[in-house]
Amino acid sequence: MDAERDGPAAGDAESKLAEVAAEVRVCPKCELCRTRTHAVPGEGPADARIMLIGEGPGWHEDQQGRPFVGNAGKFLNELLGRAGVSREQVFITNVVKCRPPGNRDPMPDEIAACSEYLERQIAAIDPDVIVTLGRFSMARWFPGERISKIHGQPKRDGRRLVVPMYHPAAALHQGSLRGAIEEDFSKLPKILGEVDRLRESEAAREVPLSEQMKMF
Repeated sequence: MDAERDGPAAGDAESKLAEVAAEVRVCPKCELCRTRTHAVPGEGPADARIMLIGEGPGWHEDQQGRPFVGNAGKFLNELLGRAGVSREQVFITNVVKCRPPGNRDPMPDEIAACSEYLERQIAAIDPDVIVTLGRFSMARWFPGERISKIHGQPKRDGRRLVVPMYHPAAALHQGSLRGAIEEDFSKLPKILGEVDRLRESEAAREVPLSEQMKMF
């Protein structure tokens, strides 16, 4: 997690993320604003190399205004720790920023209403790796795919990698998935290394051959 990365200046990114968060907290764009206790914009450093995108806040998140603070959040912290990554190093958010009543699935119009916020967060952070947690966040990059088929398999999206993974809550409801989820998260250091390798390769191709030879 110590590798330097290109991207927006930290101060500028922080300002943009703060702006999004302020708008989310008073957002009236869909019916979820009528039933929320607190909107949940997301949290994490503006220069995070890894961005985690879940589906929507649950009861605990709605009460605290923070993402992944319930049982699924505790498991997520454990998964990150096993991968040698701390929660403080990643940015965590959701496809929808307000809790769907009864923790039901987010509706298409709710996802659409929040999509601009998510796009602006991605643009501000410009992460090296995006981890989608669950099928609703996965659908943006992997339309029509089944998470049981492609989980843990990175896809290149410009200069970053997008990795579909099961939502941590899936292991709480279906214990047989726990091993697969743990294995997928354990790949994060290798995936970050692959991003670094790809960028180094691209940089080498941009340097004229005569200049490359001087490096040896």
